[in-house]
Amino acid sequence: MASIPCTIQLATRTASSSTRWKSPRATQGGGGAAPRTPLPAPRMQGWSLPSKVAPARGSWRVGFFKFGNKDAEGAGIYGSQGRDDFDRDDVEQYFNYMGMLAVEGTYDKMEALLNENIHPVDILLLLAASEGDLPKIEEVLKAGAKYDVKDADGRTALDRANPEVREFITGFATAKA
Repeated sequence: MASIPCTIQLATRTASSSTRWKSPRATQGGGGAAPRTPLPAPRMQGWSLPSKVAPARGSWRVGFFKFGNKDAEGAGIYGSQGRDDFDRDDVEQYFNYMGMLAVEGTYDKMEALLNENIHPVDILLLLAASEGDLPKIEEVLKAGAKYDVKDADGRTALDRANPEVREFITGFATAKA
């Protein structure tokens, strides 16, 4: 769990003047200095944001904000996509990310897979199995990728995978069933 501490400074207004406020230090009677008039608060969309940025002695609170869930999957980042959430752009991004364009020099292999009317999530599984990318394989299998879909050469993701990846895919499939 990621938490970020923050400090909130509370300022008080005096009852005698609605246009001037005193810092918590001045309201406590300390320091003997005359109260300062703050800079005008910035205006946004018709309302003002009075706030004191610098910490001072006086009323302040510390709060902790919790961001997201305990894991990426629960936060909707990893593994929460369904089969139909993947598209052609995801295939192209993965192709580029894994450096396949640099190796191949063209998008011909990617285009050939897309022209076979294979679903993009299944193409991602074929490419990830070829690369041995276990996190991507797990992500697309959770999304509903089918490991028995054949490419233009008649090869499945299991055919493209090394023994370790093949065992991972089959183990995932049996655990899901």
